[in-house]
Amino acid sequence: MSTELHQFIRGLPKAELHLHIEGSLEPEMMFALAQKNGVKLPYASVAEVRAAYQFSDLQSFLDLYYAGAAVLQTEQDFYDLTAAYVQRALADNVRHVELFFDPQTHTARGIAIETVFAGIASALRDAKAQHGFSGSMILCFLRHLSEEDAMSTLESALPLRDAYADVWIGVGLDSSEVGNPPEKFAHVFTIAQAMGLHVVAHAGEEGPPAYIHGALDVLQVERIDHGVRAEEDPALMQQLAASRMPLTVCPLSNLKLCVVKDLRDHNLARMLRAGLCVTINSDDPSYFGGYMNDNFIATADALDLSRAELLQIARNGFEAAFVSEQQKQSWYAELDAYQAAQATI
Repeated sequence: MSTELHQFIRGLPKAELHLHIEGSLEPEMMFALAQKNGVKLPYASVAEVRAAYQFSDLQSFLDLYYAGAAVLQTEQDFYDLTAAYVQRALADNVRHVELFFDPQTHTARGIAIETVFAGIASALRDAKAQHGFSGSMILCFLRHLSEEDAMSTLESALPLRDAYADVWIGVGLDSSEVGNPPEKFAHVFTIAQAMGLHVVAHAGEEGPPAYIHGALDVLQVERIDHGVRAEEDPALMQQLAASRMPLTVCPLSNLKLCVVKDLRDHNLARMLRAGLCVTINSDDPSYFGGYMNDNFIATADALDLSRAELLQIARNGFEAAFVSEQQKQSWYAELDAYQAAQATI
């Protein structure tokens, strides 16, 4: 792929809608926090951690992911983690992020949910004040745990609603997909939605198209996170295209977790060309080999995406964001101006 197209991608304004903040924990920070907090890691060096980033499936990744998260203990830790992500996002011309965070991963270790909220939110607020960077938080329930545990987590978070109304916008569903269908969380999602929170869910990554149907029909989600297995169900594909239901696709993640064996086999381009509202995101970038520009460039190279298609993907990201129509129009205008400027180069 041409150097010119790579430069086009680097300058492209973007929104990231599928980013697990714990999954942006780089090995260097992991070791620094482990030393500060007296946490013993099962790895002797940064190089050894990176060598462990060879995953056979989602579960093999999650095992390492949860071990790494153990170093996050103080409000400052969560602040530093989020601030480090923001700097990488700014460098990739990301204008807006709706990041996932997993309170249960931390409360199970005795970390107060207030600590998690405070650190992440403070970093997002500072990013807005200092850089004009737009960011919000989506609290995710761990689907390998019970709905009762999810409900308890939601109940513990609700007293924080007013204090974080500017940043906490929704709930989601992540962790081990297979064997944990969306229907398992029907009640807690109904309550969250009734309280005015946006709802999203991981579905159709390793799980079957039936899980996407469950997320749509039972959980009433507003976005599908991943959704790549929708292609196995032609009627579902038509439904997703007709409704403009966003799919937050994570190409390098899919490659790293063996959802696809080769990025050239990825169905993102086919779904985009079928009219689906496909977006590109980095998922857990520290573990999967790249942030936003890395994902865009690798995918464009592998699937021979055109400038027009890359612009559409970026536009889809802004369209799918949980922001005002006025804010979307501002970003669309920025995209249009970028396209016009690039056309003269």
